[in-house]
Amino acid sequence: MGWINVASVEFVEATHRYPGNRAPAVDALDLTVESGEFMVLLGASGSGKTTALRMLAGLETVDTGAVCIGGRDVSDLEPGERDIAMVFQNYALYPQMTVAQNLGFRMMVMGTPHSAVARRVRRMAAQLDLSPTLDRLPRTLSGGEQQRVAMGRAMMREPQVYLMDEPLGALDAKLRAEVRSQISNMQRRLGTTMLYVTHDQTEAMTMGDRIAVLKDGILLQCDAPRVLYEHPTNAYVASFIGSPPMNLLSARVEHDWALLGDVDVVELPIGRRMAAELAGPEVTIGFRPDKVKLAPPGTGLFAHVEAVENLGYVSYAHCNAGLGDRRRDVIVRCEPGLAPKPGMAVGIAVDPSALHYFEPVSGKRLYAMR
Repeated sequence: MGWINVASVEFVEATHRYPGNRAPAVDALDLTVESGEFMVLLGASGSGKTTALRMLAGLETVDTGAVCIGGRDVSDLEPGERDIAMVFQNYALYPQMTVAQNLGFRMMVMGTPHSAVARRVRRMAAQLDLSPTLDRLPRTLSGGEQQRVAMGRAMMREPQVYLMDEPLGALDAKLRAEVRSQISNMQRRLGTTMLYVTHDQTEAMTMGDRIAVLKDGILLQCDAPRVLYEHPTNAYVASFIGSPPMNLLSARVEHDWALLGDVDVVELPIGRRMAAELAGPEVTIGFRPDKVKLAPPGTGLFAHVEAVENLGYVSYAHCNAGLGDRRRDVIVRCEPGLAPKPGMAVGIAVDPSALHYFEPVSGKRLYAMR
């Protein structure tokens, strides 16, 4: 079965404000999703990602601006007129119906002949590995099977756009990984336009063609996962993308130098251009856990190892660098079997070419000496 109707999606300065709230839940969102693209809306709770999805589905109003599907403004259309399908976290299956009845329900309501419904149901069940479950009720299924039934029921409609709101939230870690792969494979095979909401950056990084990062209703950055990881445009994106997250430390600025650390100070040249963009005498410096190395004390930043997280294939040393109220946690990736012991004093060797610089007040990324 191929995907017949595929369309682009566009948010044009789209805003929604909930009654009684001064700040918009979604604030002038400008975002284009190409036809056949897998777009992930990523953010913490309250970021506006689910509200944006519901605006597209017609479940929330577009107070100003517009949402478009296939180039047509659908802001004032009823949900049923938008040719979209949506899967929620709770799946919303009909408990009294079998899997086959859940899958074919909409087609039956539309008056499709029983034989045609049965054929489509069988094909869909085969695609989603649900054939052995067709005669069972939802309560007898695992969480992963219920999630696939909800997906299949939406896919039976062959909509232009497919929406998923935290669809893996109720699954355990193993199932999440399995179903995540199934959704990605399904989307690539069918070539459908999909918007997927999650707060889990691992899901976002492994599934999306592009990721739109939202915070407080505002779109901060939208790009391919690798670009977000390597070139975040602000400190929030830098800290939100990546597992473990990027280390962010405050450094003193003196003339054209950033002084990182309090015991063994690391001097980093930042140049006049960057210094001129700073609002005060400090700059935020970021580096990924895999871009620094542990060294003997006296090399780089002085720190103490607080804990070691051993994941088998890799270990992470959680260190404490700095003095007094300037102490900050720093995570360093270590090769298995070579991690230090908790309580040890260490140095953290910083590679200047792997550093990111951010303005502390605005969080904006700065570019050094270029």
